[in-house]
Amino acid sequence: MIDTSEKERALSVLKDDAENIIQLVGKQQNSLCLTQCPAFEEVVDTQMFGYSKEVAFVVRMGYLTPKAGQHMVSELEKRLNQIYADSFEKSKEQ
Repeated sequence: MIDTSEKERALSVLKDDAENIIQLVGKQQNSLCLTQCPAFEEVVDTQMFGYSKEVAFVVRMGYLTPKAGQHMVSELEKRLNQIYADSFEKSKEQ
């Protein structure tokens, strides 16, 4: 039987980690490093890989359905893509 408090904690950790990744990328957006630092893409890829593994673990533990897990990863990717697109547009304006 799944403990509801453990499930809530696992989901909270995933949401916090997603926000931490967004903040990391957002800080780089302010310095326009996103469009000028090819190595930064590797950092984002590494963060996304780690996050997807966290989500997969939570799914395996039964705290999240595979579909909900895919949705969480997809939503983070969309947010990161939007930040990157916004940063690219800003760099074109300068």
